[in-house]
Amino acid sequence: MFHKIFSVALAVLVLFSTVSFTVEKHFCGDTLIDISVFTKAQKCDMEAFEAEQAAITKKHCCKDTIDFVKGQDQLTIKKFEDLELNQQLFLTAFTYSYLSVFEDLSRHTIPHKYYSPPNLVADIQVRDQVFLI
Repeated sequence: MFHKIFSVALAVLVLFSTVSFTVEKHFCGDTLIDISVFTKAQKCDMEAFEAEQAAITKKHCCKDTIDFVKGQDQLTIKKFEDLELNQQLFLTAFTYSYLSVFEDLSRHTIPHKYYSPPNLVADIQVRDQVFLI
């Protein structure tokens, strides 16, 4: 169970480290109105009024900021030959020992496969007066 949880956590870590996204924020004055991650941020009601006043005052009270979070775009993939000798030795020994755990038992001979137990002449528990309580 721990192995599955650990592998899923590593897969999610790789996924989130390579994903890029943008965070768009809309401010009206100094007040944050809306934050959006994948879509456009909603504009406030002052945006329409501001368009009319822009010709007169030339000053905007609303502003949009966009923060771009760039993920990792190049993953390094090492080959077996790129590893140092100690790492190659460890990886080879670990793989060999791990795969030997899952040997197929059908190839091995089982010496007691066709053994038939002896016939019981008497009930030994009753004869020796030994009972489980």
